Amino acid sequence: YFQFVQQWPPTTCRFSSKPSNQQRRLQIFTIHGLWPSNYSNPRMPSNCTGSQFNFTKVYPQLRSKLKKSWPDVESGNDTRFWESEWNKHGTCSEEKLNQMQYFERSHEMWNFHNITKILENASIVPSATQKWSYSDIVSAIKARTQTTPSLRCKRDKKTQLLHLHEVVF
Repeated sequence: YFQFVQQWPPTTCRFSSKPSNQQRRLQIFTIHGLWPSNYSNPRMPSNCTGSQFNFTKVYPQLRSKLKKSWPDVESGNDTRFWESEWNKHGTCSEEKLNQMQYFERSHEMWNFHNITKILENASIVPSATQKWSYSDIVSAIKARTQTTPSLRCKRDKKTQLLHLHEVVF
């Protein structure tokens, strides 16, 4: 099976000291990856012997879509991020998806499971004062997708509060 992982950039970003026009403070869930997994081994297969990333296989029209759905929120180098994800996870999926299919399917899933819109429609939006429970978030997503996601959180080092970091299907 595949784990489809979306991340919330404000809990992911580690912006460097690049000029501000290089920084992307995104307020939408973006793709972190499409990771082949299996039930018999809790560790995901990675860095398989499949073909290495070939930028020319990601067609120009798909590249422009991936810049929105699958940007590199840490360094801003989208192509390097796609290359890293393909070489680590995509190579293990080649039995089912070639490189173009891997990226197309990921973008389609991002559109179909639009976590940002799903949560907004449930009035679950970023707030400095409002807090939501794990079950509030899962219920809103499950009601729309008929799939129970897993949520991954990160602890804020200053406030010690947990913040939603990833949604996994």
